[in-house]
Amino acid sequence: MSLDPDRLLKTTTDVLEVAFLQGGDANGKIALLLHGWPDDATTWTSVASELSKVGVRTIMPWLRGFGQTRFLSPSTHRDGRTEALAQDALDLMDALKIERFSVIGHDWGARVAYALAAVVPERLESVTALSLGYSPRGAFPVPPFRQSRAWWYQWFMSVDRGAEAVAEDPRGFARIMWETWSPQGWFDEKTFEMVARSFENPDWLAITLSNYRGRWRDEPRDPRYDPLHQKIASTEQLGVPTLMIQGGADGTVLAKSTEGKDKYFTGSYRRIVLDDVGHFPTREAPAAVAGAIMEHLS
Repeated sequence: MSLDPDRLLKTTTDVLEVAFLQGGDANGKIALLLHGWPDDATTWTSVASELSKVGVRTIMPWLRGFGQTRFLSPSTHRDGRTEALAQDALDLMDALKIERFSVIGHDWGARVAYALAAVVPERLESVTALSLGYSPRGAFPVPPFRQSRAWWYQWFMSVDRGAEAVAEDPRGFARIMWETWSPQGWFDEKTFEMVARSFENPDWLAITLSNYRGRWRDEPRDPRYDPLHQKIASTEQLGVPTLMIQGGADGTVLAKSTEGKDKYFTGSYRRIVLDDVGHFPTREAPAAVAGAIMEHLS
């Protein structure tokens, strides 16, 4: 299978029509690649191309609320919690009849990867998490002041008038993150405009606000994901072999915040820091990321 970013595949779960890209050897090792916010599945294009060269089959979905992924019913609550995204990932792999796989996640995708390691460790070969450290029990403790300042956008969205401002200009809001989370000059206008089309999904705003506001205040939730929430909340240590990739110049998840996580892993755990790389290592340093992932998968 060749990787063609212009050719979307789609499959249906109980809740979604999921749009995804696929590449690599149909009979090779399988890796599920999950993007973050504000980004989309094309963040993996260069990394997946390298993985394909060594026979890895890559599956790269647009998360709920992004791109061409759509809810099947207008009545489904637009729940953006990690639990919902984790169930989406499992539903996608079930729809594709894939039992065991490695999960590679960036930002939101990294949080989902840790969640999957908590709820279905028997289905995972390995975890690779980019730009986000593990938070035991899926908790959201208020971080130290410097990290809290870097998360200004989360507090902004948690205020009603801030959420209203984001609703008025979601593309402009996302653009600020691209401009400030990594060293200057890391992206071109064409790339941002291409990715920003994924934010035109009619549910992007609802999923974004649900994900971030739900961390810090009570928000409506879809009860179907409560069992996953309870399982994640009861799991402190993870046993799946894990690689964590941190950008040394990350402007939102500060490098210090991902230090000292070894004690939470009973399986192998390795953290690497890419100097002068910001929050989007999949786009900023795809060769280094792909090399580290290939070593981990082997």
